Amino acid sequence: AEAIVSTAFVNRVKEMICSSVDQIYDSTVQNKFLDRYRGWIASSKQNNFVGLDMFKTAAFSNGTTESFDKFYLSNCTRRFRCFRGEYMYHQASWRNYFSWCFLDNEPLSNNDAVVISMPFSDFGFEHPQTQNILNQAHALKVPVLIDCAFFGICAGINFDFSHPAISTVTFSLSKSFPVANLRIGMRLTRFDDDDSLLVMNKTNYTNRMGAAVGLQILDEFGPDDSYMRWRSSQEKLDRKST
Repeated sequence: AEAIVSTAFVNRVKEMICSSVDQIYDSTVQNKFLDRYRGWIASSKQNNFVGLDMFKTAAFSNGTTESFDKFYLSNCTRRFRCFRGEYMYHQASWRNYFSWCFLDNEPLSNNDAVVISMPFSDFGFEHPQTQNILNQAHALKVPVLIDCAFFGICAGINFDFSHPAISTVTFSLSKSFPVANLRIGMRLTRFDDDDSLLVMNKTNYTNRMGAAVGLQILDEFGPDDSYMRWRSSQEKLDRKST
């Protein structure tokens, strides 16, 4: 039965893709998606994400990955930091071209830049040292990116993004829905610094197909739907593996 539900879910997304083809010529679809995404996040009953209104500048991003790359670029002279268990893309990106070190290994310094997932990539809830690191980062004027790629398949997260250390927040639909290859994401920043991602957004040189499908997903599914639908199946798998 669950396989049938899963197949139906994927087939519905396929229908959305087919019906979105003409929207690649709609220059407004990107901004429609970004506006809708903000409200969609705020409508969650399973999580309470507040303070995102402090981030006035929104940009369509190819998943969270493109936002990560822009964060690396804007902080390329700094040493990058993350906790053990963080999303492996960061280590894969930093190992050859940047200086980096686990937060678990050394204290934060004023020439660092930090990435933290929320919920945390390794265990699905807030990392217990998040607030401590944010407070240190604020004192040292260290920029922090909060990665919310797992929003949509989590519950019980209460987080205030207004903490002044946070410079960038990223979201993606890739973990919640079968659309990873459509690269549907959003980056939020406090200011318009006219970086290359914003240039692409301002000139409408963005992934309109991703934005169009994303808009349909946001209209049809709620931010808690995937969690509520698949949580019991995950718990069964967890019990079998122990």
